[in-house]
Amino acid sequence: MTVIVDLETRDGSKEHQQKVYCPDVDTSGVDEKKLMRRVDWHVIPWLALLYLLNFLDRGSIGNAKLYNMEKDLGINDNQYLIALTLFFFPYSLFEPASNVMLRRLKPSIWLSTMIVLWGIVMMLHGFIHNYGGLVTLRLLLGLTEAGMYPGIVFYITSWYKRSEMGTKVALFFSSATVAGAFSGLLAAAIANMDGIGGKTGWAWIFILEGIATIIVGIISYFVIQDFPDNAKFLSEEERVFIIRRLQTDMKFSAAGEQFHFKYVWRSLRDWKTWVAMAIYMGFDGPLYAFSLFTPSIINQLGFTATKANLLSVPVYAWGCLITLVMGVYGDRWGKRCVINVSLFGVGLTGYIILIFSRVPALSYFAVFFAVSAIYPTIPNSVAWVASNVEGSYKRSVTLGMAIGFGNLNGAVTANIYRAGDQPWYPLGHGIVLAYIAIGFFSSLIFAFLLRRENRKRDRGERDEVIEGVDNKHAREYNGRYESVEAAKIDKGDEWSGFRYTI
Repeated sequence: MTVIVDLETRDGSKEHQQKVYCPDVDTSGVDEKKLMRRVDWHVIPWLALLYLLNFLDRGSIGNAKLYNMEKDLGINDNQYLIALTLFFFPYSLFEPASNVMLRRLKPSIWLSTMIVLWGIVMMLHGFIHNYGGLVTLRLLLGLTEAGMYPGIVFYITSWYKRSEMGTKVALFFSSATVAGAFSGLLAAAIANMDGIGGKTGWAWIFILEGIATIIVGIISYFVIQDFPDNAKFLSEEERVFIIRRLQTDMKFSAAGEQFHFKYVWRSLRDWKTWVAMAIYMGFDGPLYAFSLFTPSIINQLGFTATKANLLSVPVYAWGCLITLVMGVYGDRWGKRCVINVSLFGVGLTGYIILIFSRVPALSYFAVFFAVSAIYPTIPNSVAWVASNVEGSYKRSVTLGMAIGFGNLNGAVTANIYRAGDQPWYPLGHGIVLAYIAIGFFSSLIFAFLLRRENRKRDRGERDEVIEGVDNKHAREYNGRYESVEAAKIDKGDEWSGFRYTI
């Protein structure tokens, strides 16, 4: 038996009937709050741990640098910056393809394999002796880490409604700020192993963190859950309930979607993808500059290596708190544009202070402004973009493109804090300021274009022709479909009934 729903057109006539997912399954006995709490526990904590390790491993070179890594490898500051830069090319270029593979394969297999491989590469950093070894391993680290962050983001968007994504992304992404704080403490502790086994303190930082990542990656094969339509911890009734829940939130592809290249093409020709890339550029460039150079910036303000690492801890702790607060607030309030613009504005203030300040205490205070803008903007922007792109493959490509391009800007910001500019780094701070300004104005453009498109749909300018439905607004160039259900599945967020969130 098929359960159907009647929809009315603007002129009062009945639209074609649409099917309900698995109509023969009774979900009336499912407790939504209890079920979603189970989903939270199965999905979010382990993802947070994975991203903590991801961010910790990627940025630990900034901590290791303070313990004579450059001198021991016989490299200069320019060579160090080149090594940092090369990481971002494979890291960024393989992210869109990785997201497509994640959708086609199981997350438990794809993500876990990625973790084990980058853990091995990370550990090998502790055994290099020259510049060639460092460059090779940074390239391999970029390749093996590619896809982890956009993969996790896409995975989360496949489980939760649009009004829930900000909080969920903030919960996992806050682990990046924990990693920033923890990396300073961890590096300061591990550096005391200098000389043990004939290894330097900085080498032990890489070796121990790499081994920890490998162990977690192996465990991940058994812990990471797959998508809602095939997750093992759900009963049939619970699986159906979650998919119906997502479909009522305009996530029509929640039950699964066969891959067609047209979904990739739709992402590439969608203006939202390109504006989202500019927004991500606005915070990803500053993110990598901040994570890679915060210890060095504090160190050059007159503090020793260990004190610089320790003084970075309260900065990241504050970043973690504000990220969580804004994630929850963003979901409850829903004004993603206002939040983005406000946070970017805080960042502009912070970096203006950093450019002109010549007082260590004031500069250290401005770093708190910087972290308040960079980290909480990311989950808010992720939720904003993901909630406005429907179709699982299209969303995977759009997120991969936006995040990949944003990460590619790390290749730029990895080179802006030059040794010759210390201790105040005016050039580096100025470039980060420009990035934040791009994010600020791109957010305004994104909101303006979304609002304009919603108004066009309200006027019926995007209405499709639905067979058997008399709709004076319908036009052939918007598509012809046998039912509303067919239009939804095929067009995703381009369907005339889809409304964008601003």
